[in-house]
Order: sequence, then structure tokens, then C-alpha cells
Amino acid sequence: MPSSRVLEQWVLEMIGFSAMRGTLRRLANDRRGNFGLMTALILPVGMATVGVAMDMTKLMQVRSELQAAADSAALAAASALAGQGITDDEAIELARNFLVSQMANLTNSESDTSDEDINEDLDENTLTTISETSNGSTGATYDVKVDADYNVAMNAFTSLLGYDTVTISVSSSSQSSTESKNALSMFLVLDRSGSMAEETTTSYTGTCTNKKGKTYSCTKYYTKMEALQLAVADLTAQLDTADPDQIYVRTAAVSYNASMQTPTSFEWGTATALAYVNALTATGGTDSSDAMEKAYTKVTASSEVTAHTNKSGQTDPGKYILFMTDGDNNYTSADTETKATCDKAKAAGVEVYTVAFMAPTRGQTLLAYCATDTSHYYDADDAEEVVAAFKEIGEKASLATTRLTQ
Repeated sequence: MPSSRVLEQWVLEMIGFSAMRGTLRRLANDRRGNFGLMTALILPVGMATVGVAMDMTKLMQVRSELQAAADSAALAAASALAGQGITDDEAIELARNFLVSQMANLTNSESDTSDEDINEDLDENTLTTISETSNGSTGATYDVKVDADYNVAMNAFTSLLGYDTVTISVSSSSQSSTESKNALSMFLVLDRSGSMAEETTTSYTGTCTNKKGKTYSCTKYYTKMEALQLAVADLTAQLDTADPDQIYVRTAAVSYNASMQTPTSFEWGTATALAYVNALTATGGTDSSDAMEKAYTKVTASSEVTAHTNKSGQTDPGKYILFMTDGDNNYTSADTETKATCDKAKAAGVEVYTVAFMAPTRGQTLLAYCATDTSHYYDADDAEEVVAAFKEIGEKASLATTRLTQ
């Protein structure tokens, strides 16, 4: 038997354990503080989850816009390298400007983001690389790659997880080329009939003189002839840009009214043809048949191939006729003869561009027939449209191509 002292000690211990066990049981069964404890644990997690959801939407939008900006930047730089002959440094600056302007449009609504911040961010985190390879004997291919990073600020909720900013990264590549086969001979066939003196609907601020001989500013309207001269200037500017050294481009011009006027001979560059057009005046009737026949004969002559071969080594130059009228031929027989010439030209591989400048239905029908296809036919209703048509023809003839590769 245990002694009375040992027993007393054992009883006291049991009493103490029993009391503590009861206390633990009461604490476990008391739910009055649980809600506060759970709230303290879950609330930050919930707030962070909401913040992440909001920022995920924002990140997807920013990435889409950044990708579009990078695509535009790469495409613009590649196009300018091929079409405008800019330097690599200028192309890199052009790409950067596209990125900055487009991203500024996106983030201007964010009060904490300034244009200066955008510039600095993109300057530090954008890499544009350019490589050039030869394309045949005279052409070049440009590959432009734009890699861009953009730091997107997270909201206060996401910051609870330790993410103050998230970096979005995109990449875009574009390729452009100047064709190796870019030698060409182009003959302009232009209407100078009396109706070319008529005014167009396109106005400009000019100088007028009153009865006392004093001059003053006034509103004037381009005549069709003035618009044609502006249009040819834009066309020749495109060709001169493509061939600044006058190695590949040969041009000539002929005008017509009731009969064919004296044409120019083919010359290197565009100066002779442009001077011829700038000296034209509007007078007389309309008969395009002989002028078109002259252009066809000259542009397909073997002497043109020989000239290009001797100058640039190219044996298959592009052959072009640009045929323009603002009216109808005086006789339908002239339409028939002109169409026959157009058929011969197209069969011989000549690309025939036609521009109906404020022309009536029969004139439009003739030019639509003569065009190589619908993409070679232009229906211009005012001075601005005829200038745009000639400029586009010049761009097409320059044979510069641009495409997005990635």
C-alpha cells in the first residue's frame, strides 16, 4: 500500500490534470473568437486573389497592345529601309517612335504613368536589330527584329504577394526587300485635249490681281492639266527615289489631242519626261490611237533591252505604259485601234496602267479594257485622286515589297 503522503500527491496531480483538461475542453468548445481569427488569416489572401485577377486582365491588355506596337514598329522600319533607303540608325529610331507613341496612347489613362516614364522604360528595354543580305545582283533584303519589355505596375492588393511590377516581353520580326530585277522602261501616254483646261473641284490658296494691279490671296482651283503635272511629279519622285543614280529607270512621254504630238526619246531617269509634261498646254480634240501605238513600239523595242543590259547587266527590264485620258476619243474607230494596241502590249508582257481622270463613261470603258487587270486601272474624280493614283503607280513600278514574317 502506498503511503498516505504518496497517495495525497497522486490525488493532487489527478485533480490538477482534470482541471486543466476541463479548461482545454472549454477552450475548444468556445467558438466566440474563431471568426475573428479566420478573418485575420483569410482576408489578406482574398484581397491578394482579387488583386491578381484584376492585374491579369490588365496584363493581357498591355501585352496585346505591346505586341501590336512591336509589329507596327518592325513593319514600319522594314518598309522604310526598302522603300525610302533610310539608315539602320534611322530605322531603329523609327521603330522606337512607333513603340512610344502607341504605348503612350494605351497608358495615358493611368494617372501614375507619364509619357516621360514610357519613353525611359522603352528606351531601356527595347532592342531593335537589323540585318541586310543581298537579293540577287542588285537587290537587298532587310530583316528587322524588335524585342520589347514593358514594366506594368501592380495594384496594392497584388503587392501583398510581393509583386510590385510585372515585366511583359514581346518580340516581332518583319522583312522587306528591294527586288534584284528592278530595271524598267516606262512610257507615259497623256491626254492634252482642250478639256484638260477645265477646273477640278480641288482648291488651293493662290494669288489674284485686282483691276488696279494689286495682288491678294484668293481661292483657286487646279485645272486638270495642273493636276496632271503634279501627279507626274509625284510619279517621277517615286522612281527617282528607287533609282537615285539613274542606273535602272528609263522614261519617255508622248501627248495627244486630235493627233499624236511629238514624243520624247527614252532617257535615263525622269527629268526629260517631267519637263515635257510640265510644258504641256490643253487644246484640241481627242484621239489616243497613234500615241498608244508609239508607246507600244518604243517600250518593246530591242534597243531598250540593249540599253539596260549595257548599263546594269539586266536583260529583262520591266516594261510599262501609263495611259491617261479625261474624255472620249472623237471617233469610235480610235477606241478600236487603241484597244488593238493594248492587246498587243499585254501579250508582249507590258504592264499597262490606266488612269481615267474625271472621264465620261466611254473613256472609262476604254481605259478599263486597256489596263493589265483591275488593279492597274484607276478612276480619279478629282485632283487629289489623280495625284494619289500616279504616286501609287510609281510605288508599284519601283518593285519594293514588305511583309510581316513573325
